[in-house]
Amino acid sequence: MRLLYNLLTYILLLPWVGYWFIRGIANRSYWDKFGQRLGTGYPKLERCIWVHAVSVGEVVAAVPLIRALLKRYPDRPLLVTTVTPTGAARVATMFGDEVHHAYIPFEMPQAIDNFFASVKPELALVLETEIWPNLYRGCGVRDIPLVLVSARISPKSVRSYRRLLPLFRETLSHGIIIAAQSEADAERFLSLGASPERTRVTGNIKFDIELPQDIAARGRELRQSLFGERPVWIAASTHDGEEDAVLEAHRALREQHPEALLVVVPRHPQRFEAVRELIGKSGMSVVARSEQRQCDASTDVYLGDTMGELTLFYAASDVAFVGGSLVPIGGHNLLEPAALGLPLISGPHVFNAQDIADMFVRTGACRLVDDPQQLAAAVTALLSDAIQSRELGKIGRQILERNRGALARLLAMLEPLMA
Repeated sequence: MRLLYNLLTYILLLPWVGYWFIRGIANRSYWDKFGQRLGTGYPKLERCIWVHAVSVGEVVAAVPLIRALLKRYPDRPLLVTTVTPTGAARVATMFGDEVHHAYIPFEMPQAIDNFFASVKPELALVLETEIWPNLYRGCGVRDIPLVLVSARISPKSVRSYRRLLPLFRETLSHGIIIAAQSEADAERFLSLGASPERTRVTGNIKFDIELPQDIAARGRELRQSLFGERPVWIAASTHDGEEDAVLEAHRALREQHPEALLVVVPRHPQRFEAVRELIGKSGMSVVARSEQRQCDASTDVYLGDTMGELTLFYAASDVAFVGGSLVPIGGHNLLEPAALGLPLISGPHVFNAQDIADMFVRTGACRLVDDPQQLAAAVTALLSDAIQSRELGKIGRQILERNRGALARLLAMLEPLMA
């Protein structure tokens, strides 16, 4: 099975390289450190702690963990790997020179051998859903403790993995520790061959989110300087196909709240210009963050076309729609706006964090909508009833506070591994 898997990785190498090259034509950051993806150009590190976070969402979730590791083990270099350039940009923004960054190598055995020859991890921590047979085997044969942090696996993924059960059973047999988000996730990993002795339920470290202490004050200041006294709702981390729905909803909303302002923050920076053109074609007036100018009474939409400011835009808003959910992406992080006390709206596609979404939906802290009409109705209701909006935001904060503690449990579990 492993021989066939490795053969497949080499067969897929050429189309994979072509995919990244084409992406790089529109966004040159995809060519940055490209050799690392093929096994060259890694930093030389000894006895480092390695944290892998695929993209922006995982990097944001890992921030409290990385800060705790830097504090507890100041004598160890800390390496953060990502897959996406946006994830790399967030690492640079959050940590600067405090950590090393590299891109994870493709699943070729030689590239993985080169990776471990350069960075020499003492401990490996991989967030959430990543399962890479060759990479994990590389940890196992080198006796590198590997922990899957806030590990989760959907029922759909289990069905897919079972088609390759011998390969995944072997992958999970290399002393991997599963720090699962829930009992259900732990059971799914066990069904794929994880060790019962090494599978534990620690919870989701996303609930241990840390926001800058001054973020609320900075949000109020930004709002006053850019938006004035207008009611503001934000459509955050939107994907292709969602902006059309959001703009249609905003047009309907303005019938009840003609002074309302929409803030749109696309998920991927390479789409900033396309979204700006879309807004213009819709007949709405737009001001972009990159222009560094205020909105006036005629401004319909404010475009967040900068990196690393989503939290600030949340803090300047009254209601948050979290994207990646009206289209089948799986939904993005509900906890960041919840930590700021915002009432939440999401589309129906929330399978990336179904358990979290269910908590918020059951209590009313998050409303699910299927189309622009429902989205407009939900935003209208929340902007029309400030008391209810504050109450729903308070409920969301309480959910977050009740579920904190996964980070402390994880760090306690890591201590004997580091010793």
